[in-house]
Amino acid sequence: MQNEAPFLRLTGISKRFGGVRALDGIDWEVERGEIHCLVGENGCGKSTLIKAVAGVLSPTSGTIEIDGKNVEPLDPARARALGIQVIFQDLSLFPNLSVVENIAIESHLEHTLKPVRKDRMRKIAEAVLKRLDFGLDLDAIISDLSVAERQIVAIARGLAAQARLIFMDEPTSSLTRAEVDRLLAIVSRLKADGIAVVFVSHRLDEVVEIAERVTVMRDGKKVGTWPVAEVDQKRIANLMTGLQIDHSIVARDMRTEPELLKVEKLSRRGEFADIDFTLRRGEVLGIVGLLGSGRTELALTLFGMNRADSGSIMLAGKPLRLTSNRDAVSAGIAYVSEDRLGLGVILPQSIGDNIILAVMRGLAGRFNLIPARSRQKLADDWVKRLAIKVAGTDRAVQTLSGGNQQRVVLAKWLATRPKVLILDSPTVGVDIKNKQGIYEVVAELARQGVGVILISDEVSEVFATCDRVLHMRSGRIIGSEVPGKLSEHEMEERIYA
Repeated sequence: MQNEAPFLRLTGISKRFGGVRALDGIDWEVERGEIHCLVGENGCGKSTLIKAVAGVLSPTSGTIEIDGKNVEPLDPARARALGIQVIFQDLSLFPNLSVVENIAIESHLEHTLKPVRKDRMRKIAEAVLKRLDFGLDLDAIISDLSVAERQIVAIARGLAAQARLIFMDEPTSSLTRAEVDRLLAIVSRLKADGIAVVFVSHRLDEVVEIAERVTVMRDGKKVGTWPVAEVDQKRIANLMTGLQIDHSIVARDMRTEPELLKVEKLSRRGEFADIDFTLRRGEVLGIVGLLGSGRTELALTLFGMNRADSGSIMLAGKPLRLTSNRDAVSAGIAYVSEDRLGLGVILPQSIGDNIILAVMRGLAGRFNLIPARSRQKLADDWVKRLAIKVAGTDRAVQTLSGGNQQRVVLAKWLATRPKVLILDSPTVGVDIKNKQGIYEVVAELARQGVGVILISDEVSEVFATCDRVLHMRSGRIIGSEVPGKLSEHEMEERIYA
């Protein structure tokens, strides 16, 4: 068995797009039944590598072997027939179809000229979900399911198609810790069945927790492959970026600073109740809690998107009555949504147009027109200040990496000169270097006196960036913690208890 060929072997895989080399001589192996993590910054070549294995892209040079045999040329249909399944971030499910139809879709596609056998599709779905030891309403419509449940459907669809290797691209980026734990348990079950899983993730704690080996990529090249036991999160981050990432605790005692935002007995029926907290000038206040804890609902109320049923909000000592988000912006409150693509930016529009969106009225001059020079100066200023990597502000936001898109969202709201900045899961889907860049922006804003509320699923994130951390559960604040006065592990135990 020791001399048996790995399930997947890549030798010298390179891929060029015009004059750009996206992959440069990649040698890589994945063993049968192995849990393998593939990590690297955005743009390092991970997605290109996966697409080459999945038959979506043809390598410029190199060979792909499965079970020791050269399988080129590959196309998506042949890759699936060989047992390669890819679960992309968008999951690629049919939102208007049922769980059964999504799981067993390939069994129908094999016989497109024959009538649909719903009883056969149902048996396939039932068998696969039983294999995963996971219960789902088979008749539920995909659009009605949670993100975590959709992940399970995508995995089940791969198993129904006889997967032998499943690539999971950022499978946990939108999941709570409890949902992550459930997903990792399913991944372990796949391993026990001899199915290899390649995890692509920016959450390095998960890499260390679940994988047996980790492969690091940088600038289209493979830096190396290591047993997870030989590398920790700090070492992986260094290999990915070439930088020494500082994870030291930054919590400060802010009790002597003046009150900036004071919330008392704030309630909204069915979402949160009796919320009391104070945010001080220059303070970074974290809010953590499981899905459904009321964190985002509270943020939307503080931003005027929803109205509270009772309670009060004071800003700089003055009562604040919010009837819309315009009231919040006028008062000096900005909000960066967790839904960056849906609510944060207009992807087809230019970087410059996105940056000025929230301050257009202030820029308008004679005849209510925005002078081109004023627009350009503002956009250029924020691109420079936030180190947004872009060839020009006239480029569409959709051409940027996730990290740079998030910086455009930040620039849009920072252009309003806020007193309070609410960041809801600001680093979801952002690589380690860009995460660090966002943390540095937060720290600089705090030094300038901006009060920051940072909502996050990642305890390591609030632990490394916040002065205090509020813990929400079932719509109430049940605790307040100071990083350093208890360990990260102790904080996690309290939150996920």
